[in-house]
Amino acid sequence: MEHRHQGRAAGRARSRRAAAGIAVLASAIALQADACTRVLYETGTGNYMTGRNMDWSDMKAQMDLWVFPRGMQRNGGVGKGSATWTSKYGSVIISVYDSLTSDGVNEAGLAGNMLYLAESDYGGAKKRGKPLISVGAWLQYMLDNYGSVAEAVAAMGSDPLTVVPAKAPNGAPALVHLSLSDPSGDSAILEFIDGKLNIHHGRQYQVMANSPVYDQQMAINSYWDLIGGENFLPGTISAPDRYVRASYALKTSPKFKDRRAAVASIFPRCAGSARRSA
Repeated sequence: MEHRHQGRAAGRARSRRAAAGIAVLASAIALQADACTRVLYETGTGNYMTGRNMDWSDMKAQMDLWVFPRGMQRNGGVGKGSATWTSKYGSVIISVYDSLTSDGVNEAGLAGNMLYLAESDYGGAKKRGKPLISVGAWLQYMLDNYGSVAEAVAAMGSDPLTVVPAKAPNGAPALVHLSLSDPSGDSAILEFIDGKLNIHHGRQYQVMANSPVYDQQMAINSYWDLIGGENFLPGTISAPDRYVRASYALKTSPKFKDRRAAVASIFPRCAGSARRSA
């Protein structure tokens, strides 16, 4: 998804369902639940594009494109104690199973993506004592309320919400971490580990994959930076290896000025790091 200000178009649009499987982002469908990769690419004109591949094991999963206007009354969707808010921004989002916002961008250009993370631990609702929000509404809350990564990070700094996990219809646990990006190239990775929200905020956080947790991913990537991708790159299907390959691809990619070429360049950055199926 290219980060461009869309003016008031999203605010005027009606909420509607569009064709299943249409992506606002670079997408390559494979056969595993934990092989997603997200990248943030800078073009030759100084714009930024966010791409991700969606590798999910349920090939019958319903995926729809929705347009939401600003001014919608929202809640966390888990009953008593749920957070409530009114959306400040319109957004275009990908819905999975008609119940979870997995990806989207709002009218201010803030984009978000949720990827699987087995280590996610959101903490106990009773112990945390904070307003509740379903894991399926977590990203939508960000898109509804904030116009930039910096604004979202500032609001989340106090760890104000308790995310309530769930299971997908195929039985897989909805354990995720979340990335945010905006037209300035700013980026943030949000993870709940051991019941606490960890935020990695800065333009340098251009890649996100799956396990292990982000601190460990960066440490592994630092080792491969010393080896040098021109000498050798890890080639397995693991998330750390995909993270390393995507990071190297971003660093060595031309910054295309032509919009079509820039969009096309996102596909190998994501799909080239993904899992290969037999």
